[in-house]
Amino acid sequence: MDGSRPKILVVDDVDVNRIILEEILSEKYEIEQAENGMEAISVLLNSIEKPHLMLLDVMMPEMDGFEVLEFMKNEPSLTKIPVIFITAVDDEEKGLVAGAVDYISKPFEPEIVKLRVATHIELNLYRVSLERMVEEKVDELTRTKERFLDTVANLIEYRSMESGEHVSRTRELARILTMELLKDNGPYAKELMENNFPMLVKAVPLHDVGKVGIPDNILLKPGRLTEEEFEIMKTHTTIGGNVIVSLKMTEEDDYYLKHCHDICLHHHEKWDGGGYPYKLFKDAIPLSARIVAVVDVYDALVSERCYKKAMSHDEAMEVLKKSSGSHMDPIVVDAAVKSSDLFRDYEKNKPK
Repeated sequence: MDGSRPKILVVDDVDVNRIILEEILSEKYEIEQAENGMEAISVLLNSIEKPHLMLLDVMMPEMDGFEVLEFMKNEPSLTKIPVIFITAVDDEEKGLVAGAVDYISKPFEPEIVKLRVATHIELNLYRVSLERMVEEKVDELTRTKERFLDTVANLIEYRSMESGEHVSRTRELARILTMELLKDNGPYAKELMENNFPMLVKAVPLHDVGKVGIPDNILLKPGRLTEEEFEIMKTHTTIGGNVIVSLKMTEEDDYYLKHCHDICLHHHEKWDGGGYPYKLFKDAIPLSARIVAVVDVYDALVSERCYKKAMSHDEAMEVLKKSSGSHMDPIVVDAAVKSSDLFRDYEKNKPK
Protein backbone atom coordinates (compact mmCIF):
# COMPACT_ATOMS: atom_id res chain seq x y z
CA MET A 1 0.00 0.00 0.00
CA ASP A 2 0.99 3.58 -0.53
CA GLY A 3 2.50 4.59 2.84
CA SER A 4 1.89 8.28 2.13
CA ARG A 5 -1.86 7.85 2.34
CA PRO A 6 -3.66 8.55 5.63
CA LYS A 7 -3.97 5.42 7.76
CA ILE A 8 -7.17 4.20 9.39
CA LEU A 9 -7.45 1.48 12.02
CA VAL A 10 -10.75 -0.42 11.78
CA VAL A 11 -11.70 -2.32 14.94
CA ASP A 12 -14.70 -4.68 14.91
CA ASP A 13 -15.20 -8.22 16.16
CA VAL A 14 -17.34 -9.07 13.11
CA ASP A 15 -15.18 -9.95 10.08
CA VAL A 16 -17.75 -8.86 7.50
CA ASN A 17 -17.98 -5.35 9.00
CA ARG A 18 -14.22 -4.87 8.71
CA ILE A 19 -14.25 -6.15 5.14
CA ILE A 20 -17.10 -3.81 4.13
CA LEU A 21 -15.37 -0.76 5.64
CA GLU A 22 -12.10 -1.65 3.93
CA GLU A 23 -13.88 -1.94 0.57
CA ILE A 24 -15.54 1.46 1.10
CA LEU A 25 -12.34 3.24 2.18
CA SER A 26 -9.33 1.44 0.70
CA GLU A 27 -9.28 3.50 -2.50
CA LYS A 28 -8.15 6.62 -0.59
CA TYR A 29 -6.75 5.30 2.69
CA GLU A 30 -4.42 2.69 4.06
CA ILE A 31 -6.53 0.33 6.16
CA GLU A 32 -5.32 -1.65 9.16
CA GLN A 33 -7.61 -4.05 11.03
CA ALA A 34 -8.05 -5.38 14.56
CA GLU A 35 -10.71 -7.88 15.55
CA ASN A 36 -11.08 -6.87 19.22
CA GLY A 37 -10.19 -4.18 21.72
CA MET A 38 -7.06 -5.87 23.09
CA GLU A 39 -5.65 -6.37 19.59
CA ALA A 40 -6.42 -2.74 18.75
CA ILE A 41 -4.45 -1.51 21.77
CA SER A 42 -1.54 -3.78 20.85
CA VAL A 43 -1.54 -2.44 17.29
CA LEU A 44 -1.67 1.18 18.51
CA LEU A 45 1.12 0.80 21.06
CA ASN A 46 3.45 -1.08 18.74
CA SER A 47 3.00 0.99 15.60
CA ILE A 48 5.67 3.60 14.86
CA GLU A 49 3.31 5.60 12.66
CA LYS A 50 0.02 6.01 14.49
CA PRO A 51 -3.25 5.96 12.52
CA HIS A 52 -4.80 9.24 11.48
CA LEU A 53 -8.24 7.96 12.45
CA MET A 54 -9.79 4.98 14.23
CA LEU A 55 -13.14 3.40 13.43
CA LEU A 56 -14.08 1.61 16.64
CA ASP A 57 -16.95 -0.80 17.23
CA VAL A 58 -18.80 -0.19 20.48
CA MET A 59 -20.16 -3.67 21.28
CA MET A 60 -17.26 -6.14 21.50
CA PRO A 61 -16.56 -9.03 23.90
CA GLU A 62 -13.97 -8.74 26.71
CA MET A 63 -13.12 -5.10 26.03
CA ASP A 64 -15.75 -2.86 24.46
CA GLY A 65 -15.23 0.34 22.52
CA PHE A 66 -15.72 2.61 25.53
CA GLU A 67 -12.97 0.79 27.43
CA VAL A 68 -10.61 1.06 24.46
CA LEU A 69 -11.32 4.79 24.18
CA GLU A 70 -10.79 5.28 27.92
CA PHE A 71 -7.40 3.55 27.63
CA MET A 72 -6.44 5.79 24.72
CA LYS A 73 -7.38 8.95 26.61
CA ASN A 74 -5.01 7.95 29.41
CA GLU A 75 -2.10 7.01 27.15
CA PRO A 76 -0.17 10.15 26.03
CA SER A 77 0.94 8.65 22.71
CA LEU A 78 -2.67 7.86 21.74
CA THR A 79 -4.76 10.74 23.08
CA LYS A 80 -4.77 12.73 19.84
CA ILE A 81 -5.98 9.94 17.56
CA PRO A 82 -9.60 10.78 16.62
CA VAL A 83 -12.09 7.96 17.15
CA ILE A 84 -15.37 7.42 15.27
CA PHE A 85 -17.65 4.88 16.93
CA ILE A 86 -19.34 2.37 14.66
CA THR A 87 -22.49 0.87 16.15
CA ALA A 88 -26.07 -0.20 15.57
CA VAL A 89 -27.06 1.26 18.96
CA ASP A 90 -28.40 4.81 18.95
CA ASP A 91 -26.45 6.28 21.87
CA GLU A 92 -24.48 9.11 20.32
CA GLU A 93 -24.48 11.31 23.42
CA LYS A 94 -22.68 8.70 25.55
CA GLY A 95 -20.00 8.21 22.89
CA LEU A 96 -19.39 11.92 22.34
CA VAL A 97 -19.14 12.52 26.09
CA ALA A 98 -16.58 9.69 26.26
CA GLY A 99 -14.44 11.46 23.67
CA ALA A 100 -15.44 10.09 20.27
CA VAL A 101 -15.49 12.66 17.47
CA ASP A 102 -18.41 11.13 15.56
CA TYR A 103 -20.67 8.11 15.00
CA ILE A 104 -21.21 5.87 11.99
CA SER A 105 -24.33 3.72 12.14
CA LYS A 106 -24.79 0.14 11.02
CA PRO A 107 -25.74 -0.96 8.41
CA PHE A 108 -23.18 1.20 6.62
CA GLU A 109 -24.15 3.75 4.00
CA PRO A 110 -20.97 4.05 1.88
CA GLU A 111 -21.31 7.74 1.01
CA ILE A 112 -21.99 8.72 4.62
CA VAL A 113 -18.98 6.68 5.75
CA LYS A 114 -16.75 8.35 3.14
CA LEU A 115 -17.92 11.86 4.00
CA ARG A 116 -17.54 11.50 7.76
CA VAL A 117 -14.17 9.81 7.48
CA ALA A 118 -12.90 12.44 5.02
CA THR A 119 -14.00 15.27 7.32
CA HIS A 120 -12.17 13.92 10.35
CA ILE A 121 -9.07 12.87 8.42
CA GLU A 122 -8.85 16.40 7.03
CA LEU A 123 -9.32 17.94 10.48
CA ASN A 124 -6.66 15.69 11.99
CA LEU A 125 -4.15 16.40 9.21
CA TYR A 126 -4.79 20.12 9.64
CA ARG A 127 -4.26 19.85 13.41
CA VAL A 128 -1.00 17.92 12.92
CA SER A 129 0.20 20.47 10.36
CA LEU A 130 -0.68 23.36 12.68
CA GLU A 131 1.10 21.74 15.63
CA ARG A 132 4.19 21.16 13.48
CA MET A 133 4.20 24.81 12.41
CA VAL A 134 3.92 25.93 16.04
CA GLU A 135 6.73 23.57 17.10
CA GLU A 136 8.97 24.83 14.31
CA LYS A 137 8.30 28.44 15.31
CA VAL A 138 8.99 27.67 18.98
CA ASP A 139 12.21 25.84 18.01
CA GLU A 140 13.26 28.80 15.88
CA LEU A 141 12.62 31.26 18.71
CA THR A 142 14.42 29.00 21.17
CA ARG A 143 17.47 28.72 18.92
CA THR A 144 17.53 32.49 18.45
CA LYS A 145 17.29 33.04 22.21
CA GLU A 146 20.05 30.49 22.89
CA ARG A 147 22.37 32.08 20.31
CA PHE A 148 21.72 35.50 21.80
CA LEU A 149 22.40 34.32 25.34
CA ASP A 150 25.54 32.46 24.23
CA THR A 151 26.75 35.69 22.61
CA VAL A 152 26.07 37.59 25.84
CA ALA A 153 28.01 34.94 27.78
CA ASN A 154 30.96 35.25 25.39
CA LEU A 155 30.95 39.04 25.67
CA ILE A 156 31.13 38.75 29.44
CA GLU A 157 34.11 36.40 29.17
CA TYR A 158 35.87 38.85 26.83
CA ARG A 159 35.11 41.65 29.28
CA SER A 160 36.74 39.53 31.98
CA MET A 161 39.91 39.45 29.83
CA GLU A 162 39.51 35.70 29.49
CA SER A 163 39.07 33.57 26.40
CA GLY A 164 35.56 33.76 25.06
CA GLU A 165 35.86 30.01 24.46
CA HIS A 166 35.48 29.31 28.18
CA VAL A 167 31.72 29.12 27.74
CA SER A 168 31.89 26.55 24.94
CA ARG A 169 34.50 24.51 26.82
CA THR A 170 32.42 24.33 30.00
CA ARG A 171 29.38 23.32 27.94
CA GLU A 172 31.27 20.45 26.28
CA LEU A 173 32.79 19.30 29.57
CA ALA A 174 29.31 19.39 31.15
CA ARG A 175 28.00 17.27 28.28
CA ILE A 176 30.75 14.68 28.85
CA LEU A 177 30.11 14.67 32.59
CA THR A 178 26.33 14.39 32.17
CA MET A 179 26.71 11.42 29.82
CA GLU A 180 28.80 9.66 32.46
CA LEU A 181 26.20 10.37 35.16
CA LEU A 182 23.51 8.83 32.94
CA LYS A 183 25.39 5.54 32.52
CA ASP A 184 24.21 2.32 34.13
CA ASN A 185 21.18 3.96 35.68
CA GLY A 186 23.39 5.82 38.16
CA PRO A 187 22.17 7.72 41.26
CA TYR A 188 21.38 10.88 39.26
CA ALA A 189 20.22 9.27 36.01
CA LYS A 190 16.50 9.49 36.78
CA GLU A 191 16.74 13.11 37.93
CA LEU A 192 18.66 14.09 34.79
CA MET A 193 16.10 12.36 32.55
CA GLU A 194 13.15 13.94 34.35
CA ASN A 195 14.69 17.41 34.13
CA ASN A 196 15.56 17.37 30.42
CA PHE A 197 19.35 17.03 30.65
CA PRO A 198 20.00 18.37 27.09
CA MET A 199 18.55 21.70 28.29
CA LEU A 200 20.89 21.57 31.29
CA VAL A 201 23.90 21.29 28.97
CA LYS A 202 22.62 24.15 26.80
CA ALA A 203 22.23 26.34 29.89
CA VAL A 204 25.85 25.96 31.06
CA PRO A 205 27.31 28.93 29.08
CA LEU A 206 25.20 31.37 31.09
CA HIS A 207 26.80 30.46 34.42
CA ASP A 208 28.69 33.77 34.76
CA VAL A 209 26.20 36.09 33.05
CA GLY A 210 25.89 38.02 36.33
CA LYS A 211 29.42 39.37 35.89
CA VAL A 212 27.81 41.97 33.64
CA GLY A 213 26.99 43.83 36.86
CA ILE A 214 30.46 43.72 38.42
CA PRO A 215 32.52 46.97 38.19
CA ASP A 216 35.58 46.86 35.91
CA ASN A 217 38.02 47.74 38.69
CA ILE A 218 37.03 44.50 40.44
CA LEU A 219 36.30 42.25 37.48
CA LEU A 220 39.56 43.17 35.71
CA LYS A 221 41.82 43.37 38.75
CA PRO A 222 44.89 41.22 38.02
CA GLY A 223 45.83 40.62 41.66
CA ARG A 224 44.06 39.17 44.66
CA LEU A 225 40.76 40.78 45.60
CA THR A 226 40.31 42.41 48.99
CA GLU A 227 37.64 41.02 51.28
CA GLU A 228 35.29 43.88 50.35
CA GLU A 229 35.96 43.42 46.61
CA PHE A 230 35.34 39.69 46.88
CA GLU A 231 31.98 40.34 48.53
CA ILE A 232 31.04 42.46 45.52
CA MET A 233 32.34 39.79 43.11
CA LYS A 234 30.15 37.17 44.83
CA THR A 235 27.06 39.15 43.86
CA HIS A 236 27.48 37.99 40.24
CA THR A 237 25.50 34.90 41.28
CA THR A 238 22.42 36.79 42.46
CA ILE A 239 22.73 39.29 39.60
CA GLY A 240 22.77 36.38 37.15
CA GLY A 241 19.75 34.79 38.78
CA ASN A 242 17.84 38.06 38.51
CA VAL A 243 18.83 38.46 34.84
CA ILE A 244 17.37 35.03 34.04
CA VAL A 245 14.19 35.72 36.02
CA SER A 246 13.73 38.92 34.00
CA LEU A 247 13.56 36.85 30.80
CA LYS A 248 10.09 35.66 31.84
CA MET A 249 9.78 31.88 31.70
CA THR A 250 7.15 30.41 29.38
CA GLU A 251 6.02 26.79 29.33
CA GLU A 252 8.45 26.08 26.48
CA ASP A 253 11.30 27.78 28.36
CA ASP A 254 10.68 25.94 31.62
CA TYR A 255 13.62 23.53 31.61
CA TYR A 256 16.11 25.76 29.80
CA LEU A 257 15.61 28.90 31.87
CA LYS A 258 15.13 26.92 35.09
CA HIS A 259 18.56 25.35 34.54
CA CYS A 260 20.01 28.76 33.58
CA HIS A 261 18.63 30.26 36.79
CA ASP A 262 19.83 27.43 39.03
CA ILE A 263 23.29 27.42 37.47
CA CYS A 264 23.77 31.21 37.59
CA LEU A 265 22.60 31.45 41.17
CA HIS A 266 24.15 28.35 42.72
CA HIS A 267 27.33 27.26 40.86
CA HIS A 268 29.48 28.66 43.70
CA GLU A 269 27.62 26.82 46.44
CA LYS A 270 29.69 24.10 48.12
CA TRP A 271 28.72 20.55 49.05
CA ASP A 272 29.64 21.17 52.72
CA GLY A 273 27.56 24.37 52.93
CA GLY A 274 30.50 26.75 52.76
CA GLY A 275 29.71 28.37 49.43
CA TYR A 276 27.66 31.34 48.33
CA PRO A 277 25.27 33.11 47.96
CA TYR A 278 23.02 31.05 50.29
CA LYS A 279 25.36 28.46 51.87
CA LEU A 280 23.21 25.61 50.56
CA PHE A 281 24.18 22.14 51.74
CA LYS A 282 24.57 18.90 49.73
CA ASP A 283 21.57 18.07 47.51
CA ALA A 284 19.81 21.31 48.42
CA ILE A 285 22.12 22.66 45.71
CA PRO A 286 20.50 22.03 42.31
CA LEU A 287 22.18 19.17 40.43
CA SER A 288 22.82 21.39 37.41
CA ALA A 289 24.85 23.77 39.60
CA ARG A 290 26.80 20.89 41.15
CA ILE A 291 27.78 19.70 37.67
CA VAL A 292 28.83 23.20 36.58
CA ALA A 293 30.86 23.67 39.78
CA VAL A 294 33.06 20.74 38.72
CA VAL A 295 33.56 21.67 35.06
CA ASP A 296 34.01 25.38 35.81
CA VAL A 297 36.79 24.65 38.30
CA TYR A 298 38.45 22.10 36.02
CA ASP A 299 38.50 24.46 33.03
CA ALA A 300 39.79 27.34 35.18
CA LEU A 301 42.60 25.14 36.50
CA VAL A 302 43.81 23.92 33.08
CA SER A 303 43.52 27.36 31.45
CA GLU A 304 46.20 30.03 31.59
CA ARG A 305 45.19 33.44 32.93
CA CYS A 306 47.05 36.74 33.19
CA TYR A 307 47.46 36.07 36.90
CA LYS A 308 48.33 32.34 36.82
CA LYS A 309 49.79 29.48 34.81
CA ALA A 310 47.72 26.56 33.61
CA MET A 311 47.78 23.29 35.54
CA SER A 312 48.20 19.96 33.78
CA HIS A 313 45.18 17.70 33.38
CA ASP A 314 46.47 15.31 36.06
CA GLU A 315 47.08 18.13 38.52
CA ALA A 316 43.56 19.49 37.93
CA MET A 317 42.07 16.04 38.49
CA GLU A 318 43.90 15.78 41.81
CA VAL A 319 42.40 19.10 42.88
CA LEU A 320 38.92 17.80 42.02
CA LYS A 321 39.50 14.62 44.02
CA LYS A 322 40.67 16.60 47.06
CA SER A 323 37.57 18.80 46.78
CA SER A 324 35.21 15.80 46.78
CA GLY A 325 32.88 15.90 49.76
CA SER A 326 33.84 19.44 50.73
CA HIS A 327 33.62 21.83 47.80
CA MET A 328 32.04 19.35 45.38
CA ASP A 329 29.45 16.58 45.20
CA PRO A 330 31.35 13.25 45.53
CA ILE A 331 29.16 11.50 42.95
CA VAL A 332 29.77 14.23 40.37
CA VAL A 333 33.51 14.25 41.08
CA ASP A 334 33.59 10.46 40.74
CA ALA A 335 31.88 10.79 37.34
CA ALA A 336 34.51 13.37 36.32
CA VAL A 337 37.28 10.97 37.36
CA LYS A 338 35.67 8.19 35.32
CA SER A 339 35.54 10.64 32.39
CA SER A 340 39.17 11.65 32.91
CA ASP A 341 40.37 10.37 29.53
CA LEU A 342 37.60 12.25 27.73
CA PHE A 343 38.39 15.40 29.72
CA ARG A 344 42.08 14.99 28.85
CA ASP A 345 41.37 14.49 25.14
CA TYR A 346 39.09 17.50 25.04
CA GLU A 347 41.58 19.64 27.00
CA LYS A 348 44.35 18.77 24.52
CA ASN A 349 42.22 19.86 21.58
CA LYS A 350 40.15 22.54 23.27
CA PRO A 351 39.40 25.85 21.53
CA LYS A 352 41.88 28.52 22.67
